Amino acid sequence: MAYGSAAAIRSEAGRLGRWLMQPRMLAFVPALALGAFWLGGDLALILAALAVPVAMLASGVFGTGPSAELRAVDSVTGLPALERLAPEVTEILLTCAGTGRASALFLVQLEELDRVLARHGQAAADLMLERVGQRFLSNLRNEDRVYAIGNARFAICLAPEPHVSLESAIQLAARLQSAAEEPVSFENQTLFSSASIGLCLSARSPKPSGEALLKAAETALAAAVENGPSAIRAYTREVASKARLRKQLAAEAQTAFASGAITPFFQPQVSNDTGEVTGFEALARWQHPEKGLLNPAEFLPALAASGQMQQLGEAMLGGALSALKTWDAKGLHVPRVAVNFTAEDLGNPKLAERIRWDLDRFDLTPDRLTIEVLETIVAGARESTVTRNLARLSELGCHIDLDDFGTGYASISAIRRFAVSRIKIDRSFITRVDRDREQQRMVAAIQTMAERLGLETLAEGVETPGEHAMLAQLGCTHVQGFGIARPMRADQAENWLTANAAQLDELPRIQGKSG
Repeated sequence: MAYGSAAAIRSEAGRLGRWLMQPRMLAFVPALALGAFWLGGDLALILAALAVPVAMLASGVFGTGPSAELRAVDSVTGLPALERLAPEVTEILLTCAGTGRASALFLVQLEELDRVLARHGQAAADLMLERVGQRFLSNLRNEDRVYAIGNARFAICLAPEPHVSLESAIQLAARLQSAAEEPVSFENQTLFSSASIGLCLSARSPKPSGEALLKAAETALAAAVENGPSAIRAYTREVASKARLRKQLAAEAQTAFASGAITPFFQPQVSNDTGEVTGFEALARWQHPEKGLLNPAEFLPALAASGQMQQLGEAMLGGALSALKTWDAKGLHVPRVAVNFTAEDLGNPKLAERIRWDLDRFDLTPDRLTIEVLETIVAGARESTVTRNLARLSELGCHIDLDDFGTGYASISAIRRFAVSRIKIDRSFITRVDRDREQQRMVAAIQTMAERLGLETLAEGVETPGEHAMLAQLGCTHVQGFGIARPMRADQAENWLTANAAQLDELPRIQGKSG
């Protein structure tokens, strides 16, 4: 009961301070002073002059009043900024605890604002943030609070109400998501974005403080982004447990890098015309001492959140070139290896120099290395470090593969500008291609475009002989997937190469379209 009383007193004091600080109330201060002097003389005048600032000081208004708040307003949206979030949410939680009411905190992440910024500029990104903030305000009650907290994120805290259920909170999150994803018009163009949302009910906050509720909502948002785009996740014990696991993996990663536990596995890429191996793709795997072999989906979020993706890239490149050098020494024919490069890797101004040094270190020519870059990165890149790095690597002699083609809306001009030599058709177009006429039409269209541009194609995610045969008929140059072989260690790849070479003369050839 005392806790609730303290919360009520603090709330009333805050309201008193804000009431006193209103311009229309301050206008009466001179009149109050003159009236006191008229009625009580000099002593009354002095007391009246002191009464207003003393009342403001007692209410705490100088710490939380409008003068402080105006300094914590987002310049783009005009919404309260991050500095005000935790203190004001704490105040709401205190009110909830004192009155038996409930609230919830929502964090919204605009997931494609970087792409909008890269393609259309700062004015477009600012307009999108402003419009999204306005839509949130129009979808909420006057008492609810909306904050623009930076990094393309918004926070929404509900005013205390009698009951907030998980179901009603998720329904509200869906409405907020729809509002955030409405298109925005900018200079006769339509801008799109997706939004992921993490939320936490006040009743599930680990502690009755704004910091704790914010941290819980951030945990839920991280889970939503991981399962996105356009995902919604609520804070639960299971979500918190997964977050702790990510932190544990991030802490263990340094030791794993040092010991070589995080290493490349290799999946073969073969020619549809000859059946011969045309390369291997290096795929990250973690041989964990307790959890066994971990796939990238299980540890990449932990590495990304802890800023260790650059170390992963270095480990993959070094391991791939080392394996290639070993295969050369054993007389095994592997024309090249493909290594995936993230946006962070490609944003490193010294990337081309580092790759040149690594190739020299292993005495390999640049044409033995393929740089795999996601189509979404190429689609969002303009004149930037990414552009310059890809141009330098192409000039150096490295091959450029455009990965997950068909998912990122890269223009033909971008494909030519980045000197792409091969496009990898996303597995979503490959699944059931032998039975689905629509899939066949899509692959045929991509293949025709590639042929006109003088590009090779590689179908990824091939899992059945039927898919393989159909892709050969459609003219796809190379294939990769479980139907060919699963990713394997470098020493296992040696055995596979030997066995595959021995079987080539015994297996019937799959005749491609060119034949």
